This record gives sequence, structure tokens and C-alpha cells, in this order.
Amino acid sequence: MYGVALKMLFGDRVKYLGLVFGVAFATLLIMQQGGLFAGLLARTASVISDAKEANIWVMDPQAKYIDTVRAMRDTELARVRGIPGVAWAVPLSKANAAIKTLEGRIDNAAVIGIDDATLIGAPPRFRVGSIEDLRGPDAIAIDPSGFKRLWPGEPILPGKELELNDRRAVVRAIIEASPAFTAPIVIYTRYSLATGYVPQGRNRLAFILARSLPGQDPDAVAREIAERTGLGALSSNAFGWKTIRYYLANTGIPINFGIVILLGVIVGVAIVGLTFFMFVSDNIRQYAALKAMGATGATLARMVLLQAAVVGGIGFAFGTAFAAAFFQFATRPDSELRGMNLPWWIVGVVAVLMVLVLLGATFASLRRVMVIDPAIVFRA
Repeated sequence: MYGVALKMLFGDRVKYLGLVFGVAFATLLIMQQGGLFAGLLARTASVISDAKEANIWVMDPQAKYIDTVRAMRDTELARVRGIPGVAWAVPLSKANAAIKTLEGRIDNAAVIGIDDATLIGAPPRFRVGSIEDLRGPDAIAIDPSGFKRLWPGEPILPGKELELNDRRAVVRAIIEASPAFTAPIVIYTRYSLATGYVPQGRNRLAFILARSLPGQDPDAVAREIAERTGLGALSSNAFGWKTIRYYLANTGIPINFGIVILLGVIVGVAIVGLTFFMFVSDNIRQYAALKAMGATGATLARMVLLQAAVVGGIGFAFGTAFAAAFFQFATRPDSELRGMNLPWWIVGVVAVLMVLVLLGATFASLRRVMVIDPAIVFRA
């Protein structure tokens, strides 16, 4: 019986291809938008995830997310260093600044200042140069995409000069920084230079990066810091999720991506449902003949579900392949979509979703098969 079901499915090539296309298109649309959505949310906390040495972030107690910078007094750094359970603590500044190249190009950049002594707070990977290059005069490190944006068509090499708020800066290294959410260009430099590039008044300390002693729970140490200093303190993981939740609750990102994903589901249900219903309707006499020969309703139901499973499996495979190809070619390290990918959990969620779509789309068809009258096979 199952072989007959497959022959019926593959025999009608137009509807078979239509079914596969519907599932593949819906899968591609949902995976693409889901991957972009996850990547965009990851960008909101990119500075946190890039500071891999630190596992605790200390900030003003009113800070709601990483881009609400209210500078603290420099003396807070010494207080945090004296808290039991803290292995070390270093300053970090973060602000956006206008930049201008010698060729006259103007753009906006996220300028992140890391500790002068330890250079803790920057991503560990460099395409050109190393972290030690930031010790040079007026030294900055820029991400590859930002370099191409400022000097399009030129080889990605250090030595370029630019102005940061009318102050000279020299590109000494190319750093593999995660793309920022609020600015198209990411620049790392020493804390002393960053606070000069982006004057912030008397208080200049935006964040304190800290690490708990070995064996100490970062969340417990963060709570201890908050209780003893009155500052806000969270583990890196907790602060990252707090930032993501802020953008989810206070921006239109979830609505915009949710609408597109919903459209993908609707398109999948509409195309697959209508096409599969037409397929079953066109083959209703064959199902009636099988029932007249003794096939039970359960057997016919399994045949229809097998056809839906084959269509869904093939369509899902093609859709996943196309989505993976999109992220492979569209998210190159130097592109605007860099850092975005297709997480495994999105593939799993879409797989479950497409199973539900196929079950819903085949329900009406399955019901018709179950109540079919075998006598119609003898009618003209």
C-alpha cells in the first residue's frame, strides 16, 4: 500500500513539485528571518560577548542595557577591586562618535576604550596586528567591515589615519569584533584615548569589567558587589540577556520579524494545504478503489500521512539547504550581515513548525479520505 501511495504522489508531477516548493519556500522564509532575528538580537549584546576575559559587569544602578551609559566616578573602580571574590577589575568606556577620514568620508562608530595596562575587554582575534599594537600613539583597532566602509576598494591594512571628534587616530590593527547594533563601525582603543576622543564630563567610567576568583559563582559575586557598593552588577550572561530583553520589549524588532515569519507560515499552509487537497481530490477514485478492495480507513490515513511526510521531508531539506546557502554567502566576514548565522535551534523549531503546518494542511484531505464511499469507483 505504501508503494502505491508513493506512485500516486510522484505520478502527478505538477502537484508534487508544487507541494515541495510550498514547503521549501515556507522553510526558507522562516529560517532566513529567524536567523536574521537571532543575529540582530546577538548584536545588541556584542560588546558583552566580545569581552571574554570578564564574567561580571558593573555599572550605574539605573542602567537598563548596555547602551544606557551613565558614567560613574573613577573611585568606584577601587571599591569594586576590594570586594571579596573579585580577582581583578578594569575600566571600560563605550560611546558613539563621529569619524572622518582624510578623504572626507564621514560615519558613526562605536568607540570602546579598554584598560591601558592590561588591554582587557577587546575581542581575542585580530585579522592584522595584535592587541599590543594598541599601545602605540593615537592607536586604534577597527573591524574589517568598518575599514571597507571607510576605505572601499583598498586592501585591509593598518596605517590609515582618521579624525575622531577632530582628534587624530591611526589604525594600528584590524580586529575581528562582533558587529554592533547602534553603529556600523566598531573601534577599540585604550581607555585614556577613548575618554579623550569622546569627552563625557567629569565622570568618565562607563563600566567596570571584573572577574570572579576561581571557584566563585559570578552571579553571587555580582550580588555582593551590588550590596556593598550600591552599583548595578550582573554576570556577563545576565547582563547580555537583560540587554536583549530590553530591545525585545522596547523596539519594533519582534513585531517586524514576527510578521514576516507569520507570513511564511500562512504561505506554507495556503500552498501546501490547497495543493494537497487538490491532489487528494484528483485521486479520490483511487482511494475509493483501495477501500473497495479491503483497505481500512487507518491504512488509507497512513498512506496520506506518508505522502505528506515525503513531501514535507524533501521540501524541508531543500528549504534548509537554501537557507544555509544564504547565510554562507551573504554573511561573509566583511559584509554588513557578518556574524549572522543559522543556529541549530532555529532549524529544530522550524522542523516542528513545518510538521504542524503539514498536519494542519492535510487534515481536511485526510477527513475526506476517511469518509469516502467505495461505491463511487463504480459510478460513471
